[in-house]
Amino acid sequence: MDKNVNYIKGFFTMTFSLLTSLFGVLAIPILLMVGTNIIDYATGLIAAPKRSEDINSYKSMRGIWKKVCMWLLVAVGAIIDELILYASGTIGITLPGSFLVACVVACWIICNEILSILENLKDIGIAMPPFLEPLVKNIKSQTADKVTTDKDKE
Repeated sequence: MDKNVNYIKGFFTMTFSLLTSLFGVLAIPILLMVGTNIIDYATGLIAAPKRSEDINSYKSMRGIWKKVCMWLLVAVGAIIDELILYASGTIGITLPGSFLVACVVACWIICNEILSILENLKDIGIAMPPFLEPLVKNIKSQTADKVTTDKDKE
């Protein structure tokens, strides 16, 4: 039994080390995003009959592609981050961080997924603490407000 536990611990340590070495500071938001994607998909499947909706392969595949596109948004954010780092390095400016845009995009997506999970749980009939949904909405709006441009304010 101890030997199996050590193999499991080793597997998770190796996996997390690989993700951290590949994605750096972006590893935790990516893991959280994938986790919330899976939970949202599962709770959506459970809530579908409660909403008088049919579960069919078209809707299911559309949901999966939507999740994949969310991951692509984070990839686009990472590309923008790399372009900013490259451009700033070219002109001699050293920026202190990396993956800022990608992390903000990932946090925004995580908040959207949490809100969707809460809606699914409500539809299933799970009682929600009254503070939970406003708290997540507040975090989401603060994330969006921090990166609002002057053009968005007009």
